[in-house]
Amino acid sequence: MPPLPQGSGGLFIWGFMRVHLVHCHPLSESLNAHLAGHIAQLLIERGHEVDRLDLYAHGFSPAMSAEERRAYYGAPMTPPDVEPLQERLAAADHLVLVFPTWWFSLPAMLKGWFDRVWAPGFAYDHGTPIRPRLTQLKSVTVVTTLGSPWWVDKLVMRQPVKKVLKTALIGACAPQARFRMLALHEAETVDTKRLTTFEGKIAGMLNALD
Repeated sequence: MPPLPQGSGGLFIWGFMRVHLVHCHPLSESLNAHLAGHIAQLLIERGHEVDRLDLYAHGFSPAMSAEERRAYYGAPMTPPDVEPLQERLAAADHLVLVFPTWWFSLPAMLKGWFDRVWAPGFAYDHGTPIRPRLTQLKSVTVVTTLGSPWWVDKLVMRQPVKKVLKTALIGACAPQARFRMLALHEAETVDTKRLTTFEGKIAGMLNALD
């Protein structure tokens, strides 16, 4: 793991923000954990409130129960382990997601967070189209890592993770939120120089938060 570069990368943000930082990776020493920690540090240094949720450390259960699924079109039912996570998301002005892209998709743990936390009656109401409820979110920032080179993700696969997040999830439940995404390709062979460049891009993206 390359060392964390010194300094904030020129990050400067006007105004106080409540940021919900959701991190998803099973290894505490992973590149993803490093990036999540770096992002939290950048935001905290500027006096912003960062509510950091490590889904693995939290022990989140991603599997939806039969009762939860039945409640999708019936009487609202929020499990006790989901309610506090919904409250944390509802309190945020900005959402930051940090996770690896596996098989050109979301990790199962993060997919389960969307399935269970972004439930009808909280994230949206049923309809055609569905009616958004996460109207307090000003932006959603995504930082992901991939083992594949950029051209496979963009030219061959046509960026499936970005499409799902930007259009199907954020676009439906928080259409007013500005969406930004950075992907570190060939992450398994990243060196200090390339990591430093990528962190500079993260700082610039965070600097543009509304």
